[in-house]
Amino acid sequence: MGNYLVVGLGNIGSEYANTRHNMGFMVLDAWAQASNTVFSVDRYGSVLNLRLKGNVITLLKPSTYMNLSGKAVRYWLDRLKVPVSNLLVISDDLNLPYGIMRMRKSGSSGGHNGLENISMLLGTDEYARLRLGIGHDFGRGGQVDFVLGELSGEEKALLPDLLGYSIEAVKAFVQMGPDKAMSLFNSKKLVPRKSDTEQGRQAQ
Repeated sequence: MGNYLVVGLGNIGSEYANTRHNMGFMVLDAWAQASNTVFSVDRYGSVLNLRLKGNVITLLKPSTYMNLSGKAVRYWLDRLKVPVSNLLVISDDLNLPYGIMRMRKSGSSGGHNGLENISMLLGTDEYARLRLGIGHDFGRGGQVDFVLGELSGEEKALLPDLLGYSIEAVKAFVQMGPDKAMSLFNSKKLVPRKSDTEQGRQAQ
């Protein structure tokens, strides 16, 4: 039993809604939709409270833009009196292929501006994060356009499963702790489903 803060990282604004850098927002939005609840606009972000087996989970989508996410996280940890051990941050990750998720109890930012700012303002990188792979299919100098670009058709087809697994991973983190959640979900790998056309070709 306890209070948890689950932060999804992203950039506010409709122009960023379906971009790779907004995977954290997408997970929380999918969770809200599945729970038939909506976010409320509050200080430094949009928030939503859920209950899970006696635990209170606050979902937070910072409104500070990605590279200032730490301001929102620090404020809500203090306001809700949530220990850093009960913080989980969901972010995209260029270093993992699309469809791969990794939960860690701590670690470096891996060059992610949102995680870097959170670590700086909290004064520690000893907090849990769930990283969702977006791949790195871009040439030199193309990183910004890639992370701020929209998912491909194949990636969108996998998105509902990826978001669903991510929500279950967060629930496991809350109910079972990070070690159990990591053992259950770090081995998950989503692969593209064969289209009807491909299946037809193989059947011939």
